Amino acid sequence: MKSRSSRKKQAKPEKLAKPEKQAKPEKQRRAQEKQQQNQNRQQQQRAQEQQQGERLSQQRQQQLIAQQRQRVTQYNQHLDQEENLEQRQIAQLRQQNRMAQYRYQEQYLEHSRQQQANLRNDRNHDYDDDPGYYMAPTYRYRRGGTYYQTNQYGADLLRQAVNNGYQQGFQAGQADRQDRWAPNYQNSYAYQDANYGYNGHYIAQDDYNYYFRQGFQRGYDDGFNSRYQYGSNSNGSYSMLGNVVSQILGLQSVR
Repeated sequence: MKSRSSRKKQAKPEKLAKPEKQAKPEKQRRAQEKQQQNQNRQQQQRAQEQQQGERLSQQRQQQLIAQQRQRVTQYNQHLDQEENLEQRQIAQLRQQNRMAQYRYQEQYLEHSRQQQANLRNDRNHDYDDDPGYYMAPTYRYRRGGTYYQTNQYGADLLRQAVNNGYQQGFQAGQADRQDRWAPNYQNSYAYQDANYGYNGHYIAQDDYNYYFRQGFQRGYDDGFNSRYQYGSNSNGSYSMLGNVVSQILGLQSVR
């Protein structure tokens, strides 16, 4: 009798595990996690939209688009005129036997031609659907004693202007050092032109030129003196230090 009772007691544990009851809470937990992830993504998206700013009125948007179309037309004309000047300067460099500067200038001219081709291909740009022309200003910056406002797209292009200037300035200064030529960044065609990387969008050409030259001057100093006081070199790509860019631009949030 005792052995039968013992066997019955040992058989009971086999009936305890019921995983079906655990499936429902686990399913709910996963659903809640997924819902939370979706909410986080939506919050991040709203935060990004708020950072970019509110949408401009239709009237203001159309004013900006009209200004932009006129700006692109003028910029195209400018590029046509500048190519002849650049070719004359390249010929002069060859006569002076400044071969390092000559090679650099040839590369600059080739990039200018590609830049102009890209601008022609962008004739049918959809301005109405471009956030750069309907997002309200989120930053202001000061140039020549006057404050200007721009949105995130314009601010990014201003930073690009400084970095492009530094990169081109470094190469120009390095070329003058290799040619054993006296340093003079203002005599460089790239500094005078200051349109390298400008696509005609979001900010005025004068603004781009100004900040490109700010970067160029510092890049030229570093390149000529074989140092990295204002920037850095990563696998042959030169860029200005972030804190220096911030000091040059002085961007201030308006929201």
